[in-house]
Amino acid sequence: MEAAGTGTRTAARRQERRMRAPTTLEKQRDQRPAGRLTRRRIEEDQEEAVFREVVSFTADPLPVRYYDKDTTRPISFYLSSLEELLAWTPDAEDGFNVASGPPECRQPPLSSQRPRTLMCHDMMGGYLDDKFIQGSATQTPYSFYHWQYIDIFVYFSHHVVTIPPVGWTNAAHRHGVCVLGTFITEWKDGERLCEAFLAGDERSYRAVADQLVLIAQFFRFDGWLINIENSLSLAAVGNVPHFLRYLTSQLHQQVPGGLVLWYDSVVSSGQLKWQDELNEQNRVFFDSCDGFFTNYNWREEHLERMLGQAGERLADVYVGVDVFARGNVVGGRFDTDKSLELIRKHGFSAALFAPGWVYECLEKGDFFRNQDKFWSLLERYLPTHSICSLPFVTSFCLGMGTRRVCYGQEEAVGPWYHPSAQEIQPLFGEHRLEGDGQGWVKTHCCLEDAWNGGSSLLIRGLIPPKVGNVAVRLFSLQVPVPPKIFLSLVYKLEGTSAVGVALELTTGDAGSCHVGGISVLSAETSTRRSPRPLRVPPTKLAKWVGRCGQQLSGGWVQRCYEVNLRGCLLQDLFVSFSRPPGSQKEENFICRLGELQVVDANSLLTPLPQVQALTVSHVRWQPAASEWEGGPARLRLSCTLHWAYLLPRVRCFRIHCCRGSEGGSPSSGPSEPGRPRLLGLAFVNRYRIVGLAVAAAEPGQDGRVEFLVEPVPKEGFLVPRAEWGRVAMLYSMPRT
Repeated sequence: MEAAGTGTRTAARRQERRMRAPTTLEKQRDQRPAGRLTRRRIEEDQEEAVFREVVSFTADPLPVRYYDKDTTRPISFYLSSLEELLAWTPDAEDGFNVASGPPECRQPPLSSQRPRTLMCHDMMGGYLDDKFIQGSATQTPYSFYHWQYIDIFVYFSHHVVTIPPVGWTNAAHRHGVCVLGTFITEWKDGERLCEAFLAGDERSYRAVADQLVLIAQFFRFDGWLINIENSLSLAAVGNVPHFLRYLTSQLHQQVPGGLVLWYDSVVSSGQLKWQDELNEQNRVFFDSCDGFFTNYNWREEHLERMLGQAGERLADVYVGVDVFARGNVVGGRFDTDKSLELIRKHGFSAALFAPGWVYECLEKGDFFRNQDKFWSLLERYLPTHSICSLPFVTSFCLGMGTRRVCYGQEEAVGPWYHPSAQEIQPLFGEHRLEGDGQGWVKTHCCLEDAWNGGSSLLIRGLIPPKVGNVAVRLFSLQVPVPPKIFLSLVYKLEGTSAVGVALELTTGDAGSCHVGGISVLSAETSTRRSPRPLRVPPTKLAKWVGRCGQQLSGGWVQRCYEVNLRGCLLQDLFVSFSRPPGSQKEENFICRLGELQVVDANSLLTPLPQVQALTVSHVRWQPAASEWEGGPARLRLSCTLHWAYLLPRVRCFRIHCCRGSEGGSPSSGPSEPGRPRLLGLAFVNRYRIVGLAVAAAEPGQDGRVEFLVEPVPKEGFLVPRAEWGRVAMLYSMPRT
């Protein structure tokens, strides 16, 4: 690997971010439901806790707000009325829906005055397959992966209080994108609701604002779009600015980086009268919060008039673009770039409403091609942002797939969709060489093969004659680099291509940047060419380099590098393709990238925490609907696992079962006794097991099922099974 040059931009000061851990959640961590009285813990040591359960088919019902009534799978939810909003209090059952953490540190920060891009996701009423917190078996779901182009994600529906499904929040935060819910009132019901909390004294609107702040803080999303689409009385509209100012100030105190935006609907007289611009009739609302989202039927003269109204807050005006192109709009659908061109010409931010049009209205089989086409047409108007933290690890997984793969080994076959499992996505598109333009590189999503998860990154390209190599920038970073970093690339070349594949990086001057030795790491640590090799590497380091330089299963190859830097700012990550030695002809290549890692070497020297306090609750038994021919009687087991672990240390948890279980779904066949079977992924310290097939216990004997919780470190390596959390359940049939 070689350094690809020195950036000319000065290093922007890294913004400090605090982890938002709501106190209400902290207080409830130990308030786990004890479950039914038939269960008791009968033994516990450092390795495994054991619970005993007497099978009963009369289970206590779970609250339908938090669980699917048919399957008991955890679901994201909304609130439909003012009464529900005011009555909501944090509950232990809400824990499934809490995001893993705040948005990753990014540059430029959202508070900069660079024009921003907001994506408002409105799809068929919302809360579709994305409501299933632990994922679903959806075959052709909607997936968004152009995160580096947007700054704010709004989850929109027509429910009064739209709480973003946690899968969207986790995926957005991983990319440094903030997430807003929606507070909406409409029609006559909306008028009555607004009169109830806005027409009275300040106690009423402050109570609503306090609840909205608490919800955002608890679930760890970043604020609200306020959309009042009904007429207001003079008393009610007079209190709207006070409500907005109070909501905004309280949110800023409780949610660092939080935002409150107002949608262009009601004017200061209380009339519902869309203006398609910021003007004197709605300016009071803009002055009372963080930003203004205009309606969609504007023309360039509207933008010109807004220049004076916005003053120095141009970036706080989000000019709405309806991608469905309803009404009298400048451009939507595949002409959305016409709207973006005018918006950027005048220096405003853009709000793209319902870009899921490519999924809803076009052929599902062409979704990825159409989505890439849509965003590529906008690319020149969409400034990107950079991630500013290490470790930086991605397997390019979209959070969906047709099978599940773990480090090259296939674990399960069948469609799956889990937005929280989406990993950091690169810049997509086509990149051509300057000059003759013959050389090119294209990047695409690839569901046909994967190294870890459900997809990989497919790169196609052409190296023209007399050109030594072509390269494509995948990620923009702004990371003050520690003295030593490890980099890794897992890739696979298709066919007989012999092009060289290498990582390249660019560094900016963060004072006086010095690039020291760049060494290749291999699994044999004694062969590493580094100034001070580690003769006996620490456990985590040994696990990290264990596959380096080796040919892996499925034709994958892993290359690892050690880079010594001092006073540098890591800016960009490229992958470069070079022609084979002696070749003079045109070289076509197809390469799949399975994983890319940039890790602070010091982070591999610290020990991993242990999964602790693993318990079982909310047990539900059902007789199996059918039996395998000639097989034993079966039961269906559903239960909730809880454990303790420091979430900032992990990417996720992989949940397994083994021994007495016989499958993970009604359609699955028997599993091998004693061999762990993957059940799913968790992104909080709990997981709901649903409909697990287990053998019925023989009379007078115990059945046994064991659950294992495997932490997946952010640095990206497999933790040995001996270090997983373990809990066992012994169950017996009731005496007759």
